[in-house]
Amino acid sequence: MSAPVRSLAIIGGGPVGLAAAAHALERGLTPTVLEAGAEVGHAITQWSHVRLFSPWQYNVDKACGRLLQATGWNSPESGQYPTGSEFVERYLVPLHERTALSEHIKTSARVTGISRVGFDKMQTKGRQSARFEIRYRNGTEKSLLADAVIDASGSWFSPNPAGANGLPAAGERDLLGRLFYGMPDVRGNLRERFAGKTVAVIGSGHSAIGNLIDLIRLRDEEPDTRVIWILRGDSPEKAFGGGANDQLTARGELGSIFEAYVKSGSLEVVAGFRTAHIARVGGRLRVGAGSACCGRQVVADELIVSTGFRPDLSMLRELRIALDDAVEAPPALAPLIDPNLHSCGTVRPHGARELAHPEPGFYIAGMKSYGRAPTFLMLTGYEQVRSIVAHLAGDRQAAERTELVLPATGVCNLTVAGAEGAGCCGGPPKSDAAACCAADEAAKASGESGCGCSAR
Repeated sequence: MSAPVRSLAIIGGGPVGLAAAAHALERGLTPTVLEAGAEVGHAITQWSHVRLFSPWQYNVDKACGRLLQATGWNSPESGQYPTGSEFVERYLVPLHERTALSEHIKTSARVTGISRVGFDKMQTKGRQSARFEIRYRNGTEKSLLADAVIDASGSWFSPNPAGANGLPAAGERDLLGRLFYGMPDVRGNLRERFAGKTVAVIGSGHSAIGNLIDLIRLRDEEPDTRVIWILRGDSPEKAFGGGANDQLTARGELGSIFEAYVKSGSLEVVAGFRTAHIARVGGRLRVGAGSACCGRQVVADELIVSTGFRPDLSMLRELRIALDDAVEAPPALAPLIDPNLHSCGTVRPHGARELAHPEPGFYIAGMKSYGRAPTFLMLTGYEQVRSIVAHLAGDRQAAERTELVLPATGVCNLTVAGAEGAGCCGGPPKSDAAACCAADEAAKASGESGCGCSAR
């Protein structure tokens, strides 16, 4: 960038956005956090009943921890696993209310667009010297000017549709009020909606598995509840994960519990089902694959769509950004997280260099930086913003330095058609950006084609 960075706009008041602000304060920058919700961590409150896969030791950013410790914060026990609500109440809210961040956070501030002052997307000459203008709504439309921007707005509120081809299934848009996207609290505040009903869940990721386990436990309490799992693939085993090999123990246990439920027949499995249409039939929902007249069908009282998320890029239309054409992540990051190549939950730590866009001073960080890939870890987001802020502050050495060791996931399974040697392969690589993990890097260094974790 041609001018020094003094002010930083951060979109999103979740854990990664607040971490970016904390690092900015330590670097002498002036951050402004714009959070669309009425409170910090608003997206997390949508799944407040869910327990995180990672214990507290992996959930607290270092710069945020330093801010909190200065207030006499009573840090949680490092090995405990918080729920979403505990994470917000014991970490994010104190950050907002008790630290220097309080003066830098605007809630109920929904960003609607970002541009350069006096420049639309087409104009080039002098562009990089112009400040960013961030439009947001807080009662009325307002503007904020900043030297740099980090978009850490996440993707929770832009879920993938039920349709197997990436578009909403026929009839899906007309039934949005009848469907549930995400992770409903089926044994808590939404118990009455799901108890004693036939409930179908579409998806095969961790959110879908968590929903199915909760529904099975609801069925144990309410025997008239019927649970149906709809998945596009033919192999339910792919959803079981790494089990005991997963260093995030809670995630490994989730897969093992689910595997036992599937093998015991605790739920109905409808595999190889590519949802094409959804219709209301009386008071129920009919989910269909193939043609509306002749294809397979599932009829349920309730339908939970847990098919993952995608980034909402609408606010970025006037910025010059570069995204992989499939994953919708920055091009340097996409090959490391592309589920078409592998399902590694550990990705080589990365920062400002890998996350840079053609628009100088603009970065996407956190879950949104992963585009449509499902393997984001909170620790990765903390490392991203540490590096980005260091770069913006002019500390190139710190920006390039790796300060993160990720836990091995045990789910590093090769999914490329025709590839051999699939299996678990351990922790992250140390230097080779083309390697999926440490074992893959070692194999390539010895002249082999790889360990079977990454594409060959």
